[in-house]
Amino acid sequence: MIIGCLPITNHFMLSCCLGAIFSGFIKTFNLQDRKVCSYSRRMGELKLLGVWPSSFVYRIIWALELKGIKYEHVQGEFHNPDFSDLLLKYNPVYKKVPVLVVDGKPIAESTVILEYIEERWPQPPMLPQDPYERAVARFWSTSFMSFFVAVGEDFQKATKEVREVLKVLEETIGDKKYFGGEEIGILDITLGWIPLFFGVIEDIVGVKVLVVDDFPRLFTWIRNFSEHPSIRTNFPSHHELFGYYKQKRDYYSTQYSMNAGMN
Repeated sequence: MIIGCLPITNHFMLSCCLGAIFSGFIKTFNLQDRKVCSYSRRMGELKLLGVWPSSFVYRIIWALELKGIKYEHVQGEFHNPDFSDLLLKYNPVYKKVPVLVVDGKPIAESTVILEYIEERWPQPPMLPQDPYERAVARFWSTSFMSFFVAVGEDFQKATKEVREVLKVLEETIGDKKYFGGEEIGILDITLGWIPLFFGVIEDIVGVKVLVVDDFPRLFTWIRNFSEHPSIRTNFPSHHELFGYYKQKRDYYSTQYSMNAGMN
């Protein structure tokens, strides 16, 4: 299983997390170019290791921003020797991001990090108090890879499956401002890749699935989530992401077709 994402159920028939692709994609890196975010509270020295534009890393950024926690963001690439050494030091088994280093002690996997953040800094809360609702929030930590990489009949099938999942999300959000209610919760954060990346994916594959007439409540949620001050300042541009992932789509579609031909 890919780091940072809960297993996808057979109901969705999706092979793995799209966010996992994002975690492995990088732009450029300068270890000296570190963004330090300052906030009103500080509880221990925090260092976040990540790559651009990992949706799993953005989850942690959003959570720390929402809770007003001061941290240092070390953004790198896997092939950079300095950054690889950091990952080897703090996450020697998987060498994956994100990794949150707390007073020199590493925590890996985005879902584990989110739960740690919630337990150490419980205010404002990200998880519902009701155990069932907490379980549902964890269940929805999912993404759509097949829609991004599949071709031909497999792509048509993936498109249909994505629509079905979006229908469930449309019903789940209902008339609430956020999935978490009146405030952003952990479900909003784990689904935050949708406003972050899904429109880019649709433009790349040339198919619009998430349209306002079919999913008006999801569109309202996307607007509310994207316009939140802690989220708005931590969103890459659509144009920047499009050029980057267009190359990835071409590459992974070729690999997908080759693998399909071997089965």
